[in-house]
Amino acid sequence: MSGRLADKIAVISGGGTGIGAATARRFAAEGARVVVTGRRREPIESVAADIGGVAVAGDTSETEHATAAVTAALTHFGGVDIVVANAGVGIGGDVLSVRDEDWQQMLDVNVTGAMKLARAALPALIDRGGGAIVNISSVSALSASPARVGYGVSKSALLALTRSMAYDYGRQGIRVNTVCPGWVRTPMADAAMDSLANAKDIDREEAYRRAAAHLPLRRVARPEEIAHCCVFLASDEASFVTGAVLVADGGGEIVGTGTLAFDD
Repeated sequence: MSGRLADKIAVISGGGTGIGAATARRFAAEGARVVVTGRRREPIESVAADIGGVAVAGDTSETEHATAAVTAALTHFGGVDIVVANAGVGIGGDVLSVRDEDWQQMLDVNVTGAMKLARAALPALIDRGGGAIVNISSVSALSASPARVGYGVSKSALLALTRSMAYDYGRQGIRVNTVCPGWVRTPMADAAMDSLANAKDIDREEAYRRAAAHLPLRRVARPEEIAHCCVFLASDEASFVTGAVLVADGGGEIVGTGTLAFDD
């Protein structure tokens, strides 16, 4: 099969919906064979069926699940070349209000889950002579959001994990990079927009418009647009890129908040 990922074997966590599902479909379209993981069996089995992949249901924070996902890639396809750590959870709260169990869950899923999946896959990647790991972080790793302390901290930690792995395994041909999306139309973002809509007595679409009002592109992303970023970082087109942070946020990070009053 032709494509930028022809004959590559990928493991994608959180692949049932949103960015993960879009990435699984895009990878398959680019020639990859894909193992899709997630907590809910039905969505990942649906995606896997559509792309001729394999679904492995489980909790990304559990060592046994990470091992099972990699084992599935080895058993069904013969190796691992790419890992996309996309599984994530976001729960609101500031330092005074965030529950201990919610704080721990965000760390377990958003950081430890990515580490465990990488740890399970690294021997297989090394056996193949190298490969690519793409971690999905967030612009919340780069700037603060109101009452999102656990999410921001966990996504910031993912950047440090990326840099450490890029340094430690680069000599073995393994590249590790991060994508930091801004607002993307996903179930997680829909829930955030519904919360904003309820607070402001508006509908979801108006909430999305308000969220994008100060972005230079004046819109939020489609999951497929983030999937294209993942394809680039996973492919040979990014063969000299490692330890990098690719920000895909419609230009939000370049906007100076002190000048918003002058924006027409």
